[in-house]
Amino acid sequence: MSMTPPPSAPGGAGGPAGWYPAPGNPAVEHWWDGTAWTGHTRSASPATVVAAPLPARRSGRPIAVAAAVVAAVAVAATVVVALGSGDEPPAATGNTSAPPAAGPAPTSSAPASPSPASSPPASPSPASSPPASPSPVEEDPTVVTDQLNGITLPILEGWENPEFTSGDLPTVSTVAADPCPAAPSRSCEHGSVVSLTATATGDSDPKAIAREDIAKAADSAFEEDALGVRPHGGIRSHTVVAERPAVVAGRTGHLVRWRVTTNQGPGGYVQSLVFPSSLGSESPVIVRFVLSAGPGAPPPSVMDEITKGIRPIGSSTGGGVGSTIGP
Repeated sequence: MSMTPPPSAPGGAGGPAGWYPAPGNPAVEHWWDGTAWTGHTRSASPATVVAAPLPARRSGRPIAVAAAVVAAVAVAATVVVALGSGDEPPAATGNTSAPPAAGPAPTSSAPASPSPASSPPASPSPASSPPASPSPVEEDPTVVTDQLNGITLPILEGWENPEFTSGDLPTVSTVAADPCPAAPSRSCEHGSVVSLTATATGDSDPKAIAREDIAKAADSAFEEDALGVRPHGGIRSHTVVAERPAVVAGRTGHLVRWRVTTNQGPGGYVQSLVFPSSLGSESPVIVRFVLSAGPGAPPPSVMDEITKGIRPIGSSTGGGVGSTIGP
C-alpha cells in the first residue's frame, strides 16, 4: 500500500504496530505492522473521528444536520468496533482487504429448556392398569350341584354336603350317624343320596334302568362296600314297596323302592330314581337313596321330599314325585 508512515509513529518512518487513521478519511483506520501498511481496515472509533467544519446555512438554522451526520458515523463506527476482534488484525487468509474476523458469538441469557429426564413421569393410563380380579362365585349352601348331569340336590335340615364321599359323587347325607351293626368301628349315616350317570346299557328307558339299578343300590348300601366290608352283615331279603313314574327336574322318569332286611341291624330302604338329563344327549341320570330303618332315621317320605327338590342347574322350579301322574 502506498501511504506515508503514521504521523504519530515515533521516528517518523517507523513506529509500533497498530491502527491509525487513514489520511483524508478519519472514519477509517488502517493497520500499520511496524514496517509497512497492510490491507486491513476498520471503521474508526468515535474517539478518533474528527468532524470537518461545515459551512453555515443561509437559512440561519443551527448546524444540527452536521452534528447528526457526525453522530450517525460515530454510532456506525461503534457497532463495527463492537463486532471486531480487538486491536490485532485477523490472520491472513489470502485476501488482504478482508475486514477483521468477528469476535465470539454472544451468549444467550435465556434459560435452557429442561431436559426430558427432568420432566415428571407421565401418569399411567387406565388401560395399563391391571384388570380387577373377578369376584369369586359363592356356592349355594342349600344345594349340592351335579355339573355333569346338570342338576342340584337339595340339602334338607339335618342333612349336609359331606367332606368325603365314595367315588367323588355328588352326595348329601344326614349329619347323624350310628356305629354300623356289623362293624362298630365304622359309622353308618341315617340317610344318604347320590347322583350318577347311567352306564351304557343300550336301553334309555328310565323304567328298565331303575329296575336294573335297584339291586346294585341295595348291594352298595347293605351288602358289601367298596372295601369288601359288610357293615350290616349282608342282605337277607328285600320287598318292593314302591314303583311308579316320577317327574324330576321337569323330566318324566321312573322310581323303584325296596325295603331291605339285613343279617344284622334294622336294615333300611333303598330307591333308584332314573330320568333323562336336561343336558346334551339327555343321558339317563340315576339318583340313589339309602335310609336306615333304625330309631332316629328319617321316614321314607323324605325320599319324596328330596325328589321334589331336585332341579336343573339355574332353575328355581323342579318337578315332583310320580304319585301325581301315575299309580
